[in-house]
Amino acid sequence: MAGVLGFLVISFGIWGIGDIFRGFGRSWLAKVGGTEIDAEQFRQAYNDRLQELGRRLGRPITPEQAQALGLPRQMLSQMLADAALDERVRQLGLNLSDSEIARQITVDPNFKGTTGQFDRFRFEQLIRNAGFTEARYAQEQRRGALRRQLAETVGGEIKVPKVAAELLNRFQNEQRSIDYVRLGPAQAGEIAAPSAQDLQAYFNDHKAAFRAPEYRKVVLLAVSAQDVASTIEISDADARRHYADHSDKFGQPERREIAQIVFPSATDAQAAADRIAHGTSFDDIAAERGLKQSDFDLGLVSKSQLLDPAVADAAFSLPVGQVSAPTAGRFGSALIHVLKIEPGSSKPFETVEAEIKNEMALERARPEMMDLRDKIEDDRAAGSHLDEIAAKYKLTTRTIDVDRSGRDPGGKPIDNLPSGANVIGAAFSTDVDVDSDAVTLPTGGFVWYNVASITPSHERALDEVKDEAEAHWRNDQIAQRLAAKAAEFVDKLKGGAAFPDVVNEAGLKVEALGALKRGAGSPPLSADVVERVFQTSKGAASSSAMKDPTDLVVFRVTDVKIPEFDTKSPDVQRNDASLRRSFSEDLFGQYVTKLENSLGISVNGDALRRLTSTSESD
Repeated sequence: MAGVLGFLVISFGIWGIGDIFRGFGRSWLAKVGGTEIDAEQFRQAYNDRLQELGRRLGRPITPEQAQALGLPRQMLSQMLADAALDERVRQLGLNLSDSEIARQITVDPNFKGTTGQFDRFRFEQLIRNAGFTEARYAQEQRRGALRRQLAETVGGEIKVPKVAAELLNRFQNEQRSIDYVRLGPAQAGEIAAPSAQDLQAYFNDHKAAFRAPEYRKVVLLAVSAQDVASTIEISDADARRHYADHSDKFGQPERREIAQIVFPSATDAQAAADRIAHGTSFDDIAAERGLKQSDFDLGLVSKSQLLDPAVADAAFSLPVGQVSAPTAGRFGSALIHVLKIEPGSSKPFETVEAEIKNEMALERARPEMMDLRDKIEDDRAAGSHLDEIAAKYKLTTRTIDVDRSGRDPGGKPIDNLPSGANVIGAAFSTDVDVDSDAVTLPTGGFVWYNVASITPSHERALDEVKDEAEAHWRNDQIAQRLAAKAAEFVDKLKGGAAFPDVVNEAGLKVEALGALKRGAGSPPLSADVVERVFQTSKGAASSSAMKDPTDLVVFRVTDVKIPEFDTKSPDVQRNDASLRRSFSEDLFGQYVTKLENSLGISVNGDALRRLTSTSESD
């Protein structure tokens, strides 16, 4: 027994028992001050990020691609910054109540349904697709809100330097004028057909441009909420009930011009009401309390726009010109004065019946669509092909032959592909007969795809692409001649020659174009030409190609108009807000860096490599 135990001790020594002890206690990935980022926490966040990117791109992200994009370090940097902020939040004792977090979630426009109200089903579907449970999502919302409070405290009141605002205003609004002439194939002269030797040499030098692309035969099965909705019948009674419950949506609701004075107690409100009953005006009461017009005038609003239900009920039960009795509202006891009433209007049910039924069918279709998705996934897991699944549920598949650019073998774009889904990219990221995850549609539907066969990319002989090769050769010859002629024109202009004199010899006419601005084309000139204009000083000449190298422009900058700087103009005010936001983000970034340095950061590099390595993912 002693000999056996001795052998085991020697074996562990040889095989590296030290690795066991070295790994002990290293479940953390990084530390910021006293806060640890757990390795499993990072793994979950990292996988969530990969899945999110995969859904957006319509194809899975491989570990190699993630490493090439620098995602591991980006994720770790973000988590370190968040941990540093969370540590500072704890030091300051900041917090938010559960009711406030719930309020923020329910008013989030992303979670509103077709009625404009919070949609529980939509909320659960979106957070589930993003990889969250409800508790985890609420926790992340709380953390995010507290971080935003800290960010607003650090960079909320930044004043933009005047020099920066003036430079941005000039960059956006500076205008230039030019004289120009366009050179096209007609100015290249006669180009004889290439000899067989010249064409063969050209083809040999540009074989990659004439390769046959890879084609894939892809079977598609798409299921959208609209597809399921078309099978759902909505009764007239249900549609009329929906019409009655949402009458504001199908017309213009009644609106009232309302004024409101809030008192600290019901006694004060009743005393003011008694005075109004004996002849004191509502405005006099407001003036006595030191209120400005904007303090008590709520404007012309509909009932749904009033946040306080008690105030809304009271305001919309009064005749015009009358002041209400004291009303117990959320913020105190209030007197309400109705100044004006605009009657509401509604569309007849018959004119919106089809719209209502389609909307209701879509609402009912969503849970059914999710059930159908689960059934299809179960059938795929059982080995059924998409054609068999489509027949089972009375759906339709579509088979396409397509290259990476979305064109068929004839070079025509594939029409009627699922909108908003990169199905082509997904199909080219997998292999034949691989069960890939469905692509999620922006409307909430799904597209399943299966690659039936692959025709690899291959080189083609000159005889197969002779006409195409000859056209490319000819265009290259034209581009070379035009570039030489444009250089000749520019040299003469730089030498002091008049523009008309330079181009008249070529039978061309000088054109003028003004009000050119950065960042956009100005017909007939492309954005590339305009960009070149703004790289050229006043009085100087230059040239630039349009989108096609056989279409060149030679120009001279004749005028540069510097914009006035008016701090009250909408453009300058928008720029000021944009610069404030940019400076604020930069300042906050510096704050986070300082915070990380003061708290101290430790990173477990071995753990990071293990979590994001290809072998670990596999």
